[in-house]
Amino acid sequence: MVDTLITEDSSSTFFNKRFGEHYHSTYGAIRESRHIFIDAGLMFISHGRKEINILEMGFGTGLNALLSCNFASANKIRTSYFGLEAFPIDIKDAKKLNFPEILETNTDIFLRMHGPEMKYEASEHFSFEKHIGKLEDTALTANHFDLVFFDAFSPGSQPELWTENIFRKINKSLKKGAILTTYSCKGLVKRNLRSSGFSIKKLPGPPGKREFLRATKIEEV
Repeated sequence: MVDTLITEDSSSTFFNKRFGEHYHSTYGAIRESRHIFIDAGLMFISHGRKEINILEMGFGTGLNALLSCNFASANKIRTSYFGLEAFPIDIKDAKKLNFPEILETNTDIFLRMHGPEMKYEASEHFSFEKHIGKLEDTALTANHFDLVFFDAFSPGSQPELWTENIFRKINKSLKKGAILTTYSCKGLVKRNLRSSGFSIKKLPGPPGKREFLRATKIEEV
């Protein structure tokens, strides 16, 4: 299902044949994830906080989770991470990814995220939980999350995940003022986020991408 590619920042990614897309930017997998999800999301919302609850829609390769784990440890912020994935990659494929090597992280921490254990304490500051299934069928705790990494495949490949109903469901799981970051800046995504109780801001993108979105929950819908 996946073919491995080395991106421009030397980090690896996969090409998913089911959806006809790469999991990450070919201009740099780690560079893209840091720019959109860590710097504009986790770093942005973490100021003054001792605890953060994160939801990731599209766990994929686990790169965002690994970067979040490293950030939590480096900044001593207690982070609870809930990753949702309908089509998990195989542990054999996960071993082909070079993220731990580049990030100088223990490989076991990364591979454990792709193993059979669905919930555990990855470190003193990072608790990890993964759910295999579709967002449409998954119950989310209301008023719980501070941050969402919305990292599904594109609206062209997975249109069912970029709808107003999906964003309304996510809205209900968020605390007031929580944020959502996503690489997509398409018109329908902006419209559906706005109609689902979010304000949106376009931010300069990483190499190879002009803009991306950060959305803030302003009301319950």
